[in-house]
Amino acid sequence: MKKVAAKPSLFGIKHSNRDFEQKDSWGKNQFNSSFPAALSSFMSWKNIENVYLVLDKNKNVKHEKISTKLLYGISPDSNDLYYSFESVYTPYERFVIGELPRVDLVTQKCSDGTILKGMEVKLTALPDNSTCGLPDHQFGTEIVTRPPTIVYLACSIASIFQKSYLPLRQYFAVKFDKLRDWANPEIVLPHIQDMIKTIDAILSDYASKQEPIIMQPIWKTNGKSSQLAENCLDVFVWSNFAFVELIVKELRNQPIAKITRQARTLVWLFKMLYDFSKAGQFYPKQIINDYLYNTLNNEAFSASGLLTHFFMQCPELTQPRIKAAEIKEIILGGGQNLLSPEKRFDAIIFNTPMLFK
Repeated sequence: MKKVAAKPSLFGIKHSNRDFEQKDSWGKNQFNSSFPAALSSFMSWKNIENVYLVLDKNKNVKHEKISTKLLYGISPDSNDLYYSFESVYTPYERFVIGELPRVDLVTQKCSDGTILKGMEVKLTALPDNSTCGLPDHQFGTEIVTRPPTIVYLACSIASIFQKSYLPLRQYFAVKFDKLRDWANPEIVLPHIQDMIKTIDAILSDYASKQEPIIMQPIWKTNGKSSQLAENCLDVFVWSNFAFVELIVKELRNQPIAKITRQARTLVWLFKMLYDFSKAGQFYPKQIINDYLYNTLNNEAFSASGLLTHFFMQCPELTQPRIKAAEIKEIILGGGQNLLSPEKRFDAIIFNTPMLFK
């Protein structure tokens, strides 16, 4: 039987670099990664597995299930599990020149500090503005992707070739060696489709090597309202390969007149892998800062609910498996009173005290 927490805490998070008795640990940015970690742990306690989006050899995204134990690299109820939020996933440092950016969640062992898994966490609202006027079964959620996510995406693919980067080299045509000015959109633009074909070939040949990289919990409201749906919470997990497909799907075999944020993200990923194939390392900060193509680099790209619905459509999206009434079993010890809400999921919780009656 679960014990009721006497102090502010989150389900299953026994050891972490956040002190949940302090209000600072309940800020918007902190809550958006710590609550999902607790949610997935709670789902494991209920014997519910996360929805896992993977890519098959034919570039189709398929739905499987992945346990939180496999996602975290250790049982979520283990007393040896340490949650390190906003930390560097150090196994990837060998692939980059310069500093590796922090990732939302790194799991490790308390006993010896062993690094287990690293992942980005994206707590997303369902529906988003592009789908809130559609029928319930057509709802989708927007994903906004930061540049560090693309760095980790490239590192996760590079890790397949950590014993030797030479096998990766064969995928890159000689013509890319002659592409001198990567910062010039007019020079890069004609090569976009060939970049996609190159990445497609890598993903197809190494489909068995894909791994989870992004945890995407969803919180569902009743249409445009700020009222939580009765069934409101679930967790989706993207493999690195499936997330690449999210980037390239709308670019593949389409006439591209200019380098959009999405096309730029593809160029970033391609250049990182291309450089790694030549020297076993890449310089992420330089690539992101130098190849802007007249757009800011505060975000990599965003995908609206109209696009993500295509990938995520399933019974769990229409009817999430965790109910609003169960939130009080995830946020414990009056933690909801420490939230500093904005117009987000934390605001709804803060402004719905009846959830905790």
